Amino acid sequence: MEREIVLTGVGGQGVQLAAQVLARAAVVEGRHVMLLGTYGGTMRGGNTDSALVVADAPIEAPPIVSHVWSAIVLHHQFWEPARAKLRPGAVVVVNHPVFAGALDRERMRAFEVPAAAIAKELGSPMVAAMVMIGAHARITGLVGIESLVAAMRESVPPYRRQHVETNEKALRAGFAQAEPAAPAWAAEAA
Repeated sequence: MEREIVLTGVGGQGVQLAAQVLARAAVVEGRHVMLLGTYGGTMRGGNTDSALVVADAPIEAPPIVSHVWSAIVLHHQFWEPARAKLRPGAVVVVNHPVFAGALDRERMRAFEVPAAAIAKELGSPMVAAMVMIGAHARITGLVGIESLVAAMRESVPPYRRQHVETNEKALRAGFAQAEPAAPAWAAEAA
């Protein structure tokens, strides 16, 4: 079974780091993962996306995905290409109220997370992406919170170590903000 996730936003929102943390957390849990990050030519404000494929067996093709099971959307500016890839019934987690795009609730299962507000409460607007992947993990069960925290600690580069504690708080706050609603994996046989 494979789960394809696209993360999208604008440069500077932490989309690439969030995708890497989610990918590493899946590896921690014994899943197979492929990750492809893409971004525009500007460091801040340009488009930034990551495609992530998580599976319970080896993945044989690169994560160039035409259809996705889920999307994590930090901003509406580059939402349209991601929206076009959604399968019917896709799980979509949006950064509310920053996201101002259209959500076709008849075609998707949409969840609004006040990630920017939570990040601001934590004293760091830069951790909204961590809030989002924490909430996504809780909603879908794709990975567990402890795996996310371990993966984040491994992913943050040495020159950004001062942000580890706030990133962990953001992951846990996002996880606590949401409820399980759209399981990624079938329940294990008893």
